[in-house]
Amino acid sequence: MSNVDRWLLPDGVDEVLPEQAQVVEHLRRQLLDLYHIWGYDLVIPPMIEFTESLLSGSGSDLDLMTFRVTDQLSGRLMGIRADITPQTARMDAHSLRRQGPSRLCYAGTVLHTRPRGPLESRTPISIGVELFGEAALSADIEVIELFLQTLKTAGVNQVHLDLGHVDIFRGLLAESNLNEDSESQLFELLQRKASAELRDWINLNISDPKLGGWLNALPNLAGSIEVLNAAKKALKGAPIAVMQAINELEKTAEAIAKAGVSIHIDLGELPGYHYHTGIVFAGYVQGYGKALGNGGRYDHVGEAFGRARPATGFAFDLKSLVSQSQRSGSVVVGIFVPYTSDAECHHQVAILRSQGNRVVQGFQDQIVDLVELKCDRQLIKVDGQYVIKSIT
Repeated sequence: MSNVDRWLLPDGVDEVLPEQAQVVEHLRRQLLDLYHIWGYDLVIPPMIEFTESLLSGSGSDLDLMTFRVTDQLSGRLMGIRADITPQTARMDAHSLRRQGPSRLCYAGTVLHTRPRGPLESRTPISIGVELFGEAALSADIEVIELFLQTLKTAGVNQVHLDLGHVDIFRGLLAESNLNEDSESQLFELLQRKASAELRDWINLNISDPKLGGWLNALPNLAGSIEVLNAAKKALKGAPIAVMQAINELEKTAEAIAKAGVSIHIDLGELPGYHYHTGIVFAGYVQGYGKALGNGGRYDHVGEAFGRARPATGFAFDLKSLVSQSQRSGSVVVGIFVPYTSDAECHHQVAILRSQGNRVVQGFQDQIVDLVELKCDRQLIKVDGQYVIKSIT
C-alpha cells in the first residue's frame, strides 16, 4: 500500500468524527437511561466468543455475517460478534439464571463480513433490549411500545410500524409435508410477492386445494389493521395455530394503535422466519430505504445453552437512528484558557471543570483556532481576578 492510500478504510467500514460522535454518544446515553427506567438492566457482552456459543440458535444469515479467527491460546475457532442477541441469550441462560422475567439491554459495535444491504455499514453500533422468560402477549406489546418510545426519544417522526406473525406461514407449512428445499422455494416466492410464479409453483407442488388457496392468499393479505378481518375469511378452516396468530396480531395492533402510530400488517412478509417464532415487527420512515430497527419473538434461542425460555426483543443501528433524527444536534461549546503557569488560573480551571464546563487549556506558542476548539468564551485575568468573557 502506498503512502497515498494508507488512509483508506475497507468498503462498508466507517468512522464517526467528533461532532457526529458527540450526537451519537448523547443518544446512546439517552436510550440506555430510557431502558433503565423501563426496568431493563445493562449488560456488556464480549466482542469475541467461541463460535459454538456465538452462533448457537441463530440462522444461516448470521453464520455468513460472522468473522472467524483462531484463538491463539486454545486453538479453537472464535467469532467476532455480528449480533448481540445470542450473547444476551447465553447470559440469561447460563450467567444469570433468573427464575422470573429478565429484562436486559445493551449497546455496542458489531462487525459484519459484508453489508446487509446497499450503502449499509459493516460496523453498526447495535443498541436494543431483550425480554426473557415471559410468553404472554403483554411482553410483546411492552417491547413494541418501548421500540416506538426509542424512535420518539431519538427524534424520529412519522414512523410506520410493520407487523407480522411467522406462525401463520409456519402453521400452514405444517400441513404441507414439504421438504427443506421446497420450503425454501416457497418462502422465497412469498418474499418476492411473485403471485403468478407462486400460483404456478403451488399448482405443481401442493396437492391439497384448500392449502393451496391459503398459501396463494398470503401475498395479498397486507394493509391496515382491517386486513385481519380479510385474513380470517381467506384463511377460514386453517389450523388452530394460524387463527391464534391472527388473533394475537389483532390484539397487539389494537394496543399499539393507541400510540397514534401508522400500522401496516403483512402476513406474507416473513423477516427472520428461520429465527423468529411469533410476532415480528419493524420501523420505517419515509425516504429511508430500509427498516430503522426491527425485532420479534424468538422463543428457542436459549435451547443451545440448556434453557429455552420465551424471548422477545429488538435492535437498532445507533448511527442510522441519528441519521434520521429530526432534532438538530446541539454542539457543546467550551471555555478557552490561554497558556499560563499561574496556580490561581489552574485552580479556577479545576472549579469550572468540576461544574461540568468544557475547558480547553492552551499551550505555549500555540496557534489558536477557537472555532476548531469549539470555544465561545475565554478565561482571562482582569484587575487581578479571573473572569469569563464571551468571544465576539
